[in-house]
Amino acid sequence: MNYLYHLYMEFLAEHGIPELFGNITYYVIPFCIAAAAFLVVVLALVLAERKLLGWLTHRKGPNRVGLWGLLQTLADAFKLLIKENVTPDKADRFLFNLAPILVFIPVMTVIGIIPYSSEFTFVNTATNVILYLILVAFPILSVFLGGWASNNKYSLMGAARAIAQVLSYEVPITFVVLSVVTLASSMNMTGIIFAQYSRLGALGWFCFPCFIGFVIMFICVLAELNRCPFDLPEAESELICGYNTEYSGMRFAMFYLSEYGLLFANALFLSIMFLGGYLSPFGAYLSHIIWGDTVLASVMVYFEQAFWLILKASLIIFVIIWIRATLPRLASFDLLKFSWVYLLPLSILNLFIVVILKYLTGGAMCGLS
Repeated sequence: MNYLYHLYMEFLAEHGIPELFGNITYYVIPFCIAAAAFLVVVLALVLAERKLLGWLTHRKGPNRVGLWGLLQTLADAFKLLIKENVTPDKADRFLFNLAPILVFIPVMTVIGIIPYSSEFTFVNTATNVILYLILVAFPILSVFLGGWASNNKYSLMGAARAIAQVLSYEVPITFVVLSVVTLASSMNMTGIIFAQYSRLGALGWFCFPCFIGFVIMFICVLAELNRCPFDLPEAESELICGYNTEYSGMRFAMFYLSEYGLLFANALFLSIMFLGGYLSPFGAYLSHIIWGDTVLASVMVYFEQAFWLILKASLIIFVIIWIRATLPRLASFDLLKFSWVYLLPLSILNLFIVVILKYLTGGAMCGLS
């Protein structure tokens, strides 16, 4: 984001505005960009999931509002905006109203941590992988608050299930992330992406030496997102709507938006950790191949990087939706047993294998230049 920063400071200097004001207000710009992109992405994801589920289950999906149903999600958003926000009489009003805010803010922050290209990066700290994991786990607090403050037994049971589920699947995720950090020798997302660069393109990605970890991480992401077959906290056949049963209107929309925002963010995170992030699968960017070493190529390469990252994330999201249309819901006991009995030992084994490979190859197993 250095280019955007210098452009903003030059604009302020031309109008005689002090540099201190620019340093304070600059971060409002990337936040507004992230917020606008977040809303557009969520609307597109909701429509895409409905269309894909309709196709996978031999139904039409949204097709009435707008051309091919493209305005259906806008209509749903407008409906939620005008609906009344109902608060149960015996609910804890403060915590009940606080929960949707606490689930929404971390998701907005997570969107800003992801490096979309070598230039378009909001937060690029040395340990932003750890920061990402903390923020992704934080919404479970709001889920607990929402379920407990609703004073509804179904909401409380949904919240309890969500907590047990996240705690169970966070442990394998930690070991898998340690495996990737070991391979890349970095806890920075940009450093992890660069560690996957290879003249052989996609063959340098971490999904090959760390294939077991990739599969484990994908399964754990499904569980963290409460997606089928791990959607027990929202099991409508048992708990009506789970932890958000008593929520309506815009407060329900904030839970809904956060769920799809995390889906997009986790798909991007998986792409960065195992699929080379914004690296081209061909080993070289098409922008440089087409336009050579020109100014146009140096600009277009940033858009190409964002394209590759979003394309990889879209493929992951497609598989997640495909699984929802295919697999039934697990029982609660089987869900927890699957993590502790199978995924945890496999994640430790994966870390052990990665350490051995790293030692035997002297750290030269990936990222061939």
